[in-house]
Amino acid sequence: MVRIDRVVTRGGDGGETSLGDGTRVAKDAARVEAFGAVDEANAAIGLLRLHTAGADDAMLARIQNDLFDVGADLCVPGEAGARLRLTDAPGLRLEQEVAAMNAVLPPLTSFILPGGTPAAAHAHLARTLVRRAERRTVALTHGETVNPAVVRYLNRLSDHLFVLGRRLNDGAAQDVLWVPGANR
Repeated sequence: MVRIDRVVTRGGDGGETSLGDGTRVAKDAARVEAFGAVDEANAAIGLLRLHTAGADDAMLARIQNDLFDVGADLCVPGEAGARLRLTDAPGLRLEQEVAAMNAVLPPLTSFILPGGTPAAAHAHLARTLVRRAERRTVALTHGETVNPAVVRYLNRLSDHLFVLGRRLNDGAAQDVLWVPGANR
């Protein structure tokens, strides 16, 4: 169980923060950038949940918990022994959910612009923030060891949010389609 006794510690006042193993690093370190971007994506999914209900809310709640697991994985460098490490199971669940949602949607005939219903617009915003988290995490892999399941999960999640956005657009009926060169 996690217990947080103090929120204000002043430990970061000098521009450093602690990783999950206690190591002090600069707040703009690649690892901090990666799990910070995951946190941003998680917050956007929290906003998306304000526009969904029922099964979507339960699904998004699971995703938010997964993203906290992703952040926990990223905040501890190396193998970390018994520390929490993401497995492929959450990513496989996302694949199954994408397939189920996509099976009832019409085929894509154009690129989709973010928009349509408020819920779909929030799904697209969350998707772009997940893509940023994925880019930050991939950048981290160039210099440090990262659990490959984390990169796979973030990649699947952005696909998931794209398809969810289409479903939240009245089953793609309100998708906003790209019109190439429309404003030339």
